Parts: sequence; structure tokens; C-alpha cells
Amino acid sequence: MSSKVEKSAKMKPKKIGVIGLGNMGRGIAKNLIKAGHDVFVWDTAEAARDAFAKKATITEPQEMARKCAMIIFVVPGSPEIDAMMKGKDSMLAKPKRGLVLYDFTTSDPVYTKKLARRAAKKGVTYMDAGMTGGGAQGADKGTMTLMIGGDAKVYKRTAPLLAPVAKKLIYLGKSGTGHTMKVVHNMITHTNFFALSEAAHLGRRAGIELEDLIEVFNNGNARSFISERRFPDHILSETWDGRSRVYNLNKDVGMAIALADKLGATVNIGRDTYAYIQEAIKQGRAEDDFTRLYPDLEKLDGKKKRKKKK
Repeated sequence: MSSKVEKSAKMKPKKIGVIGLGNMGRGIAKNLIKAGHDVFVWDTAEAARDAFAKKATITEPQEMARKCAMIIFVVPGSPEIDAMMKGKDSMLAKPKRGLVLYDFTTSDPVYTKKLARRAAKKGVTYMDAGMTGGGAQGADKGTMTLMIGGDAKVYKRTAPLLAPVAKKLIYLGKSGTGHTMKVVHNMITHTNFFALSEAAHLGRRAGIELEDLIEVFNNGNARSFISERRFPDHILSETWDGRSRVYNLNKDVGMAIALADKLGATVNIGRDTYAYIQEAIKQGRAEDDFTRLYPDLEKLDGKKKRKKKK
């Protein structure tokens, strides 16, 4: 049974590390610095590191683990973290006593549990924390919601350190539950995007302007984060800057389907969403901002192609 915890009161400054300074990590690091913490940062890209040269201490992961009380991973996924936790010179070689690792990635919960067990053997606590709440903009503003799994006592102790980066913390239970929730959450988010895209294309064919359709949705029962923020901010505006790649959608929905197959759950709508994304990947659009899929939705309909061949 989960419990919800509001943003906690501030704590005295701590040494906190952030590994991964991309779209999400940049905002997280900046908010921790703004809160007065002694922040250590690392990224494999030199330009990303250099942006923090005058604001934080640039430190490689293994050295960061010796100095910090808590480290946040904001990297592509578990394999990158796995690599940092292996070998005689890894982050687990000589970690600071009581070190807590927070995994903010969207990852396979089974892999997460494996990493948590490895960390525990070295006296390090590994917590999983899925992110939601406005994407990169939410990270910039410190208004995210975190879905957290792992040791309950460690969660309560470290919750105040997460306050600068999240407006709400939701503790869900044992290791892996945070990432399980994130996988389920993202399947809903991405299916909503494609469902609204289908509706908008249908409306267009019937002579309804996209702007009018979105206004009706946002004043009725069909409203969602996708209609309230994604379409107005990134599609109607024609900025196409959702700041998430098609690659990420492919990874997220793929993991949800794999989890459903493992548990024997029905996710037919999720599979239809995955078909759209897979077609985009086949067309070489993995690195495109996902919002750019909206105008080309009808070019991603693999079912239509199959019917034409018959």
C-alpha cells in the first residue's frame, strides 16, 4: 500500500552528486545548487560538464561516491549505471559510509532490483525514483513528482534532500516499485498522445481546426496533460520542442509491453501505440522530437500499409 508525502522541509546543506546533465539532469542540478547544497556533477559530454564549471564541482563518478551523501542518476538507463558500478575502480569500490544512490531513470524494474542488491553488498542504498510532471520544464522549475521505491527508512531520511527538485514525493514500496510505476505511467502518457493525435486528424478531415478541437477538449471530459500542455505548448505553437526523443517513447512503451507479457496483463492499446512508434523508428526518426510525429501520424499507420498490399 502506497503513502503520499508532500514536499518536506529544508535540511542543512549536503554534498549531493548529479550524474547526467541532459534535458532533465541540468534542471535537477541547478535546483540543488539554488537550494544551497554542495553539488558535484558529471556527464560524459564535455560541453555539458563545462556549463557547470563555475557553479558546481566537476567530479568523476567513482570520486563522487567517496565524497557525497547522496547521488542522483539522470542517465539514459540501467546499463549506463551498471557500468559505473562494476570493477575495482567503480563507484562501489570505496563509497562514502551511508551513501544513497537515487536512480531517476526510466528502467526495467528487474534490472533495478539487481543493481540494488549489488549496491547493498557494499553498504550502499539504491533507491528508484521515476519522474513525472512536465518533462524537462518540470525539472527546470523543480515541480516534478517522484515515484519512489526502496528502503522506507532511507526514503524518510533523504526526502528533504529531494525537495528542491520535486513538488511531490510518492513512496510506493520496496525496490523496483518506483520504476514499475514509471513504466505504467509512461505507457498511459504516450497512448494519450497518439489517441489525441488520431482524434485531431479525424477532426481535421471533418473540417474542425486543431485549435478549436483542443479548446473543446480542455473544457470537457477529454482533457489531459497532453491536451492542456503538449499540444498548446509544442504543437499549436509549432515549436516542436517537447524535449523528448522518439527513441525514449520506444524504450518506455517497449518496457511496458515486456512487463505486461511477463505478468500476463492485457495492453492492447499499448501495443497499438507501440506500432506507431516502431514505424517511426523504421523510418529513421529515433532522434526526432516526438511532437513532430503528430503532423505525420497518417504516414505511421502500418495497418493501412498492410491493407493496401492485400
